[in-house]
Amino acid sequence: MGELIDKLMERWGVETIGGLLLILFIFSITGMTALYVRKLVFGWLGFSSQTPLVVEILAWVLVVFPSYQILFLFFGFILGQFEFVWNFEKKSLHRIKSLFVRENR
Repeated sequence: MGELIDKLMERWGVETIGGLLLILFIFSITGMTALYVRKLVFGWLGFSSQTPLVVEILAWVLVVFPSYQILFLFFGFILGQFEFVWNFEKKSLHRIKSLFVRENR
């Protein structure tokens, strides 16, 4: 197999190509669905090309980011990969938290 595929399988603890493809599918379907949610919510809020960028960024952080996290967990659960998705979420959110909070060591 390719070097990238081997690295992903090892890093994520996946034993089969099918498992890896399923996880990659979960990432892709989550991203596409989050974009759909963004389009719906931004349309509902009346955003247009005239909307200030700072307002769009704030709305993205408040709407799209959390919806992505929820959708990721949902699709992981539905497709039988909840344990992987849950552990991935915890690591990702811990990394994001560490950008804003200094831990005492």
